Amino acid sequence: MHNQRQQSNQGSQARGLDIEIKFYEDEQKKTIHRDLFWDTAEKCADKINTAGNTKANKRTQIRRFYDEVVYYADISANDKVKFESNLPFIRMIYAKATYSLGRGHITEEFRDMLKKCITQTKDVESFYVFKSFFEAFMGFYRNLDK
Repeated sequence: MHNQRQQSNQGSQARGLDIEIKFYEDEQKKTIHRDLFWDTAEKCADKINTAGNTKANKRTQIRRFYDEVVYYADISANDKVKFESNLPFIRMIYAKATYSLGRGHITEEFRDMLKKCITQTKDVESFYVFKSFFEAFMGFYRNLDK
């Protein structure tokens, strides 16, 4: 069983989202990467749409994850204390995505996008960047045919 899981994980490393998602050009100054909401979001939307192949990554499924990010952004509302108390639940979105991947509702590419974004989410400001990136992604994704 362990060998099967290990082989499965090795196979998943070959797949996934091969697009770099970098929130900041200068992390110290918190300068948002100039192409994040445009080129990067559009490339992610295209890659994730293609990976779904009409079976996974349906807009309604992806919208559920986006709605959850918006929910935590709304209840955190630039409050560092609330954000800190919600951060474990924000990180749990990745676990939910893993479950959804196992059920065939999303692809590794979408789950990887979430992981790349959640990994960079460390404070209220970076969470706002994540939410804004996801919003841009949703705009591009909505326009693609399935």
